[in-house]
Amino acid sequence: MAKQITKKVKLQITAGKATAAPPVGTALGPAGINLQEFCTRFNEATREKMGDVLPVEVFVYDDRSFDFKLKTPPAAFLLKKFAKIEKGATKGNNETVATISTATLREIAEMKMVDLNAYDVEAAMKIISGTAKNMGIKIED
Repeated sequence: MAKQITKKVKLQITAGKATAAPPVGTALGPAGINLQEFCTRFNEATREKMGDVLPVEVFVYDDRSFDFKLKTPPAAFLLKKFAKIEKGATKGNNETVATISTATLREIAEMKMVDLNAYDVEAAMKIISGTAKNMGIKIED
């Protein structure tokens, strides 16, 4: 008989730096799973992506065991990383804080393709360019 999923928790954790302290402990503690085991497994799985913020879905089963699924970093995080900025514009589209090339936009879209609701890279590029525009990042050819 297959295990029953009792709870699904979505978190965003810095790769390789999960600890039992908040927000991980606060979100997963009530689910009754072993926090130290989760942190160890998460840090081991994300060692090569150290420093990136990664969304993770944790599936808690009825016997208090768990599995987790890693997602790609958020588009805003990737845009800030590639544009080499700390934060986006405070006034959105009315203010330009950085510029990226179309090639960089394509690279980000290809990375995010698995998590986006897009059929091809061009559609993914439109989604990512909308996020960039709202962050004050200009895209140049």
